[in-house]
Amino acid sequence: MRTFVYAAAAAACAFPSYAGEIATYSFASETLGRDYAYTVYLPDGYDDSGLTYPHMYLLHGSGGNETSWVVDGNAKQIIDEAIADGTMPPAVVIMPGSLSWWVDGYNERAETAFFDDLIPHIEATWRVIPEREGRVVGGLSAGGYGTVNFVLEHPEMFAAGAAMSPAAYVPQPPASSSANRHAAYLDADGNYDPEKWTELNYTAYLDDYLAGDVVVPMYINSGDHDVFDIAYHGAVLYQKLREHQPNDVEYRVIDGDHEWQVWIDTLPEALDYVFSHTVLPRGELPMAASQ
Repeated sequence: MRTFVYAAAAAACAFPSYAGEIATYSFASETLGRDYAYTVYLPDGYDDSGLTYPHMYLLHGSGGNETSWVVDGNAKQIIDEAIADGTMPPAVVIMPGSLSWWVDGYNERAETAFFDDLIPHIEATWRVIPEREGRVVGGLSAGGYGTVNFVLEHPEMFAAGAAMSPAAYVPQPPASSSANRHAAYLDADGNYDPEKWTELNYTAYLDDYLAGDVVVPMYINSGDHDVFDIAYHGAVLYQKLREHQPNDVEYRVIDGDHEWQVWIDTLPEALDYVFSHTVLPRGELPMAASQ
């Protein structure tokens, strides 16, 4: 992981306070047939900088929404501090909402909407770098599962990924997991469909990813007392990737359960990791004010 020397220059020029802005927006999603809501973090100085920024899609967990990372995960303060201390560059962070597990499940085509509707909307609306080297993804629990799926199925889209306590169970979710009761995996009779889980889980994309030429660096973590045994499932995922990309995958286990404190404590390291693989903001910095 690298520390961004850009931070020192930015402090002297366009980003003296690192007080980013948070706002929630929505747009009409053709895929979903409804509005698609998201919260966006804009770095301090965004309006006047003229820069185009690296950006991250930060996914919530099962039952969450576009405000979860801000309300429960203290994301704004964590991102502000990460930019201020130079562990990530000024960046745009998008926190989208989903009624699914980020999959094209029985209830909605969440994955298709993410790639066909959300990403084009973000790149047309905000000054973000629209190439792979400027785009990363991360998430917690079901959002970590979505992160793993997105990275392995679409490696050409992301410079890095951060799967925090990813609910990437193999072969099936534990009985206590909400996946067993979530509409994304319930058939027309309201019964959990294990074949749908297998069809949509990362194992469906893993062989093609391993056979490909594009490597996506991945950060994975879990609490050691995770009630869903994600410390085990995360280790399985880590080992599969480690054999393929030994220098481009990290796994961390910290004290904690499947809980917000784990994700709050580890979000700084996740941000450090993914943004160490992106390009820096593009464009010319405004001249510093006269002293």
